Amino acid sequence: MQTSTARVCPGASLQTSSQLKLRRSGVSRRHCSLRVSASALLEVKDLTAKVAGTGEAILKGVNLTVQPGEVHAIMGKNGSGKSTLSKVLVGHPDYEVTGGSVTYKGEDLLSLEPEERSHKGLFLSFQSPIEIPGVSNVDFLRLACNSRRKALGQPELDPLEFYAYLTPKLEALNMNPAFLNRNVNEGFSGGEKKRNEILQLAVLESELSILDEIDSGLDVDALRDVSSAVNGLRSKENGIIMVTHYKRLMEYIVPDKVHIMQDGEIQQTGGMELVEQLEAGNGAC
Repeated sequence: MQTSTARVCPGASLQTSSQLKLRRSGVSRRHCSLRVSASALLEVKDLTAKVAGTGEAILKGVNLTVQPGEVHAIMGKNGSGKSTLSKVLVGHPDYEVTGGSVTYKGEDLLSLEPEERSHKGLFLSFQSPIEIPGVSNVDFLRLACNSRRKALGQPELDPLEFYAYLTPKLEALNMNPAFLNRNVNEGFSGGEKKRNEILQLAVLESELSILDEIDSGLDVDALRDVSSAVNGLRSKENGIIMVTHYKRLMEYIVPDKVHIMQDGEIQQTGGMELVEQLEAGNGAC
């Protein structure tokens, strides 16, 4: 169902590797802005959307509220609308909103261009990140990091300062520093790509992270490392939305709420008991 594409990054003015990555996907990047509201981080009301090219209706009235500090899991069958919702939230041009509203940190998210949404702190990771030959991880990450720092009025980090900033994040993901000299995702295993996704999330310090099937293709050790890093990034201010098919991810990253999506709608919301229902064959998956 999902094609290989890129993520929303906060490097708002990057014209090199980040520009290439995001132009291929049609999704812009973001820099961060300071949190301005103590209300819901994200509020989706009766959201409907269709495929821009064919007019096929995919989202048919989605309702979702994420408070600061919460982790939400969205589960459902292939084609239920899980990944489409993620892409609609960041303004992917393959989809057109036909109704409803989305408020993010007190602002009308749907009135913002994709790049503006990314500027507000959205981060979208994908299960199949693209490769960028000729661009090293460390260069890509430092450019993105410094773009965000510039947007926040902070001084940019030189290579030595950035390496010091990056080192504990590598350690949290159990990643060898030699990994930084490799080209972005080029020749990476599935587990390495997922670690690289979460490394970018850690470096960019997103406020709302949407993680699309970060557990797919991971062995137990890689899943444990990735989950530990995600848990380490949780705070009272940010939010996380996980899209997944599998209970095993939620054994490592325990969500505050679980949503079951079917036929373009969230049809059930609850706790881990819903996951148990799915495992028993009584839910949507």
